[in-house]
Amino acid sequence: MRRAGVTAVIARGFTLVEMLVVMALLSLIALGMGAALRTTAQTGERVDRRLFEADELRVSASFLRAVVGRMYPFKLNTPTAVGVLPYFFEGRPDTLTWVGVMPARHGAGGRYFFRLSLGESEGKTGLVLQFLPWESSMVQPDWARAETRVLVHRAIGLRMLYVSTVVDQPKWSAIWESADTFPDRVMISLQTTSGNLPDLVIPVRPTPSGMSGSGEAVFGGGAR
Repeated sequence: MRRAGVTAVIARGFTLVEMLVVMALLSLIALGMGAALRTTAQTGERVDRRLFEADELRVSASFLRAVVGRMYPFKLNTPTAVGVLPYFFEGRPDTLTWVGVMPARHGAGGRYFFRLSLGESEGKTGLVLQFLPWESSMVQPDWARAETRVLVHRAIGLRMLYVSTVVDQPKWSAIWESADTFPDRVMISLQTTSGNLPDLVIPVRPTPSGMSGSGEAVFGGGAR
């Protein structure tokens, strides 16, 4: 009798309601798996983006230490006002302009005019570095001819501070106003779309001679 009952159930098949219930359950399982896969993909993308940002920051920080840390005291060929530093240097909270030494790479080493600020290059925004070869006869560089590179992408906030450690009470300033010396330290604070980055403090060592080969990370490549 039992075998006959099972055979009867198999023979009659499934009802429409039972099929709808099964399809609904399968749909819920598919939705759950799709959401899980989507979350996994998004997590992977976030991890990849954070790794890229960390590597970008590491290379950019090393490069900035090299070019900001070795400023060249290029004396201006034009008279300056009383109380103004007679060298090509301007330190402001949102812009830093100076003559520095480009780390040697593919013949690109030597002295350059540099300007660091927030900006845009090739449709990408962030912390931008402009640079062009230094010429002693040039009073002011033509920034329209300068090469432009984004060092840190998605940077939306920039604040730079300057300090001299040779005074009795060193104090960070948003504008460098000394008429005698360069700052001893430059602090760069960046805010990106992902949040605030750790402050970068760069010791400044003015050098009167061109230098090449820093042994550090260089622009356009990884650590050497």
